[in-house]
Amino acid sequence: MERCSGALEEAADGARQQERHYQLLSALQGLVKELPSSFQQRLSYTTLSDLALALLDGTVFEIVQGLLEIQHLTEKSLYNQRLRLQNEHRGARGRGRGRPARAAGSRAEPLPGFRSAAAAEQRIREEQRAMDQKIVLELDRKVADQQSTLEKAGVAGFYVTTNPQELTLQMNLLELIRKLQQRGRQAGKVAL
Repeated sequence: MERCSGALEEAADGARQQERHYQLLSALQGLVKELPSSFQQRLSYTTLSDLALALLDGTVFEIVQGLLEIQHLTEKSLYNQRLRLQNEHRGARGRGRGRPARAAGSRAEPLPGFRSAAAAEQRIREEQRAMDQKIVLELDRKVADQQSTLEKAGVAGFYVTTNPQELTLQMNLLELIRKLQQRGRQAGKVAL
């Protein structure tokens, strides 16, 4: 008798999972219609079905939320680093304002203060360029980390790539996941 009730519970569980998969797939198909047609064509039924399967237990929603929080913290930290550098440069520029004036009738050669100011401006531009390159590299590393994490979690469409079209497709997939997550919160459920 216990075996029979266990089998019935398993069958009911399977039916609930199947229904949940169908609901997620249907919701994804509806959301895909909001995307540009070029991306709609790239999201096959199989891809959407696999994505719906990955979303069944809610873990992927938690992973995406965690990745989003890490991304925001990283962006804020990088922004603050760049802001500090800019403030340091503003301070350096402000200290160099008392440049000596050239005497009337003297040759056209720049005064030493002007040469050092030009060199300081060049150094500032180089430091800002280096900071911007550091920021871009750090953000690229974060994107690769996110892709790898989602790939390991079994989320369809995610793998490490720098291909701009694939990145845009992955961003669209993330947006679909986030919209499903928001719907779930509004409905008082984990997803949908």
